Amino acid sequence: MLPVTYEMVRKSEEINTYIRQADASLIALGYTEHSFAHVVRCAETASRLLSELGASEREVELARIAAYMHDIGNLVNRVDHAQSGAVMAFRILDKMGMPPEDTALVVTAIGNHDEGTAYPVNGVAAALILADKTDVRRSRVRNQATITFDIHDRVNWAAEKSEVRLDKAARTVTLQIELDTAVCPVMDYFEIFLTRMLLCRKAAEFFGLTFRLEVNGQLLL
Repeated sequence: MLPVTYEMVRKSEEINTYIRQADASLIALGYTEHSFAHVVRCAETASRLLSELGASEREVELARIAAYMHDIGNLVNRVDHAQSGAVMAFRILDKMGMPPEDTALVVTAIGNHDEGTAYPVNGVAAALILADKTDVRRSRVRNQATITFDIHDRVNWAAEKSEVRLDKAARTVTLQIELDTAVCPVMDYFEIFLTRMLLCRKAAEFFGLTFRLEVNGQLLL
């Protein structure tokens, strides 16, 4: 079997159709952006972290693929979308000719990325969790009018800048956020994202790292 590459996945009209339609379902449900901006950013973050940690090129590439495909299960339903997406990814990647050992890593990562059931069972899954759960940014808000009553949109709108940084010497991975507290207080961030930050801590610990949260230059977690 020939290797399936990230570029092949990104150019797949089948996969891109599922991403578009999954995001359309989330638009109807009132969720923040889960389309190409989100999955590409996740792919870049997950692969960068693994690369900086010295993972193999194969693992780095599989992390890109898993991150790009991780939200296609929203096409079926938001509930259990990680498991739905994993099943969909298995069928797609098997049909594309991906070797079973590679498919297994991608499917496992996708099936373990959602807060309710997630766990960093391997390096690809841990990298995907860190990438997905740290994507907070203003451009994820679809309608500015919703920030007055939707706490998720308000927190994302308040996030003027966010970046994940790895310090190998200190063995830390830090989510640095610049939050406009005139839009929302820091407590709003913790109200909706504490579970995600605790999951990021587990994912960081998989690599022997300490996860840290820094908001407006102040270390909070």
